[in-house]
Amino acid sequence: MRNSIGFPNPVNEKAARVVAGGVVLMAIAAIVFELEWLLVVIALGFLARVLTGPTLSPLGQFATKVAAPRLGEPKYVAGPPKRFAQAMGLTMSTAAVVLYFGFDAHAAAWAVTDVLAGVAALESVFALCLGCQAFALLMRIGVVPEATCERCANIWA
Repeated sequence: MRNSIGFPNPVNEKAARVVAGGVVLMAIAAIVFELEWLLVVIALGFLARVLTGPTLSPLGQFATKVAAPRLGEPKYVAGPPKRFAQAMGLTMSTAAVVLYFGFDAHAAAWAVTDVLAGVAALESVFALCLGCQAFALLMRIGVVPEATCERCANIWA
C-alpha cells in the first residue's frame, strides 16, 4: 500500500497525459475568459501532485481512477522525471500567480500561462514530456545522480 505523501514510481503515462490535458483545458479557460482565480487552482493542483502524486489532486484522482482505466492497459514510466515535470509546472504556474497578483503584470502572467498550456499540450497530445527531457539532460550532465532514478538511466532510449 502506497503512502499518501510522496510521488508514485512507476507512473501510468496514460494518467499523466490525461492530467496534462486537464491542465491545458484549465489554462486555456483561464486565458480566454480571464479567470485569474483559475491560475491559483492550477498552481495548487501542481503543488498537490508534486507532494503526493494523484492522491490530493482532484485532477490526478480523475485521471488515475476514471480516465486512464478507460484508455486500456497502463503504460508505466519512471516516476522521478514525471515529478520533475510537475515541479516545473508548479514553478511556471506559481510564477503566473505571482506576476498576476503580486506584480500586477497581467500580460506577463497570461504569457507564462500560454507557455504552460503549450508544454502541457505537448505531453497530452504527443507524449512529449519536456520536463522529463530536462530531467534526462540533468542526469546526463551529472546534476541529478543516477541513484535518484536507476530506471531513468536509459531514459533517452
